[in-house]
Amino acid sequence: MTSSPVFRVIYNGKRNSGPRSPLNSSEIFTPAQEENVRFIYEAWQGVERDLRSQMSGSEQDLVEEYVEKVPNPSLKTFKPIDLSDLKRRNTQDAKKS
Repeated sequence: MTSSPVFRVIYNGKRNSGPRSPLNSSEIFTPAQEENVRFIYEAWQGVERDLRSQMSGSEQDLVEEYVEKVPNPSLKTFKPIDLSDLKRRNTQDAKKS
C-alpha cells in the first residue's frame, strides 16, 4: 500500500477563533485511526478516478438528481437552506457584535 498524505483534525471541545494548523499537533493517533483516514482518502481517490474516466467531453452526465418515488408527507413543508447565505449572514452578525 502506498503512503498517502494524512491530514489530522483535532477537536478538544474548545472553540478557537484563530486558524489552527493540524500539522503542529502533538496528539498521537492509533494505527487504526490512521488506517481509517488512509482508507477514506484512497476510496475517494478511486471515486474521482471513476468520475474522470466517465467524462465524455460534457460534465452534465455527472450530475443526477435524486427524487423519491413516494415522498415523505412530513417533509411537505420543508424549505431548503442556502448554507452559503446563512454563513454570510452569520459572519456579518458576528462583525456587528
